[in-house]
Amino acid sequence: MIGLIAATSAGRSAAVELAGALGGCTLYQEDTVAASVARAWAECEQLVCFLATGATVRLIAPLLADKHGDPGVVCVDEARHFAVSLVGGHDGGANRLAERVAEALDAQPVLTTATDAVGLPGLDTLGLHVEGELAAVSRALLDGAPVRLVSDAVHPLPALPPNLTPDAPSEAPVVVISDRIDEAAGPATVTLRPRSLIVGVGASRGAPAEEVLGLVEAALADAGLSRHSVSYLATVDAKADEPGLLAAAAALGVDLVAHPAEALAAVAVPNPSPAPQAAVGTPSVAEAAALLGGGELLVPKRKSAPEGRAAMATVAVVRKSPRGRLALVGLGPGARDLLTPRAREELRRASVIVGLDQYVDQIRDLLRPGTRIEATGLGAEEERARSAVRLAEQGHAVALIGSGDAGVYAMASPALAEAGPDIDVVGVPGVTAALAASSLLGAPLGHDHVSISLSDLHTPWEVIERRVRAAAEADLVVTFYNPRSRGRDWQLPKALSLLAEHRRPDTPVGVAHAISRADEWHTVTTLAELDVTTVDMTTVVVVGNTASRTVAGRMVTPRGYRWQS
Repeated sequence: MIGLIAATSAGRSAAVELAGALGGCTLYQEDTVAASVARAWAECEQLVCFLATGATVRLIAPLLADKHGDPGVVCVDEARHFAVSLVGGHDGGANRLAERVAEALDAQPVLTTATDAVGLPGLDTLGLHVEGELAAVSRALLDGAPVRLVSDAVHPLPALPPNLTPDAPSEAPVVVISDRIDEAAGPATVTLRPRSLIVGVGASRGAPAEEVLGLVEAALADAGLSRHSVSYLATVDAKADEPGLLAAAAALGVDLVAHPAEALAAVAVPNPSPAPQAAVGTPSVAEAAALLGGGELLVPKRKSAPEGRAAMATVAVVRKSPRGRLALVGLGPGARDLLTPRAREELRRASVIVGLDQYVDQIRDLLRPGTRIEATGLGAEEERARSAVRLAEQGHAVALIGSGDAGVYAMASPALAEAGPDIDVVGVPGVTAALAASSLLGAPLGHDHVSISLSDLHTPWEVIERRVRAAAEADLVVTFYNPRSRGRDWQLPKALSLLAEHRRPDTPVGVAHAISRADEWHTVTTLAELDVTTVDMTTVVVVGNTASRTVAGRMVTPRGYRWQS
């Protein structure tokens, strides 16, 4: 929750506006501002103070305890010019919050954290456990000095600084990305721990938590593996409520994941046993639970060794290869203010951008330094899709970009046709051409509507014509994409003639060209008066249904067929 604190009417007004934009906010109005800050500090993960930074510093100073646990604090000035990340920039999320606040209030975010200020990802913001000399290595990265990267795999991380390379000199500071505790280090080293290990656990009823936890930690230590790289503990569903397992998972700061016995019984393991088969219905619990999702078995089944009694716990450890990440990002029609915040985040989350060259140019300034770019020209959609999927399969964080929405006549379809289950896919919606055109033209999509591409490069004209006829007969509003090019100038007139068999000559038609770009124009005309020579491939044509009307120059399709004149 975000706590909002204000001392003036202008501050309270801004706080109410911010709460409506962000959600999950509470405005604190205790008897004094100090009391509001103190209560919000105790109850909230983040604070936005509509106060001077000096006043906020004095109010929170007695409350500060630990940078890793304190709330992130953002200050907004009385005139709403600036959103200042005051404390907790990384751990408290104040830097990201300042950006969100600034966007909501049309202010300027002020970030003084060095890495954020220059567009570099902080090593402590990558979602990995951090060990070592963070400050010293971060200073070297900021200074542009060589820093050596030692990584046991390709991980789906944001673009790392260009001076962080595997071939830096041996005496350079080091960033290690590994689940092993014996990787080579340098004079100044930061180690980042990926959550790459799955620990399978089996236990007798009533197994003590200390026996389970001790066995897990011993197995990891003997194999040279970090406990901070454990993703979760896995077991059979019959043990899902076993107190010792739950307590061990809590001590490690991970979840206990339980699988059905029949699923575990189907996993081939090196050390099956009749005992678990008789007890819970599978010949293996620890090994099978760890291996269920695939991976490399690093520690085969191992039993605890308590003094004076039989073992009550078993463990096995598996390393899973990093899953690459493919974000399918829609950039909208072109204007920067129609690019969604989520799309911006994904562009900065990616280490590789794949897209049409002209779309890459639109967002190049939003990318982090060091981002790899794979840009190609028109007509290479399948090649771009294959390239993006291949890079994600290699473990990278990839953003495949396109205009409008990635799933509408864009790159999501060819990419998902290539992508297998071994990568994570994230869809990022964008403002489509049809929606952007509709907002310019009025409300032409107020009732049932359909979008049809008139490009016969991928679809035979016979199929397109059949779809246009069906839309005409069904009285649907029709949005035509890819309506007319130099080499395809007859398809739009033909499609309009098919609609004219079921529509009056005065049926409204909206035309929107180069939406949100410098040469944008739009007009509302009629089916009989439309000049098709004004239409090109950057144009969207919207043909109304029999209920559509022109009102005050705007195209309107009523939500029902009862039209009030």
